[in-house]
Amino acid sequence: MKNLFLLSLFLFSSAFIYAQDDNSLSFSELDKSPLDVVMYRDTNKNAVARVIYSRPSKRDREIFGKLVPYNKLWRTGANEATEIAFYKDVIINNQIIKAGSYSIYTIPGQNQWSFILNTATTQLGTEHDPEKDILKCPMEIIPSPQEIESFSISFLEQNNGAILFLGWDETIASLEFEIAGS
Repeated sequence: MKNLFLLSLFLFSSAFIYAQDDNSLSFSELDKSPLDVVMYRDTNKNAVARVIYSRPSKRDREIFGKLVPYNKLWRTGANEATEIAFYKDVIINNQIIKAGSYSIYTIPGQNQWSFILNTATTQLGTEHDPEKDILKCPMEIIPSPQEIESFSISFLEQNNGAILFLGWDETIASLEFEIAGS
């Protein structure tokens, strides 16, 4: 058993060293937009919402208006579609959203963004089907007090719900929602 472990370790190490010399594999190059998860829990610590998304970095690029064009659909992150799961029914823009999983898309603008919820959840972020959109509503934007290097999503609890924040570069977009029936 010990010999099998040592043989496996040797083969992995050899393959890794060979790949390093060949420049075909480098762990630092595997994912320039790592996956992240953010969770929102109510005051009783019950799960209300979770977002799974990839975090692209600015890396000295001009983001909004250039890398992410204004007034065009954005996958809101990188790689796979950003996914939000609601564990309770919520109300967004006076519309009830049933508990379940959805993908998030946005349309960034200079003065306002649009937030889109879509029922498809296993597609690449670039594969948006507008026929599966169930909500499209405005998001407020404010300038960030400091530059945000990597795209970030967070929640801030408020009253009977939360504010969803999307921040990157010098921009923060926000969307309020409340827990239905509370």
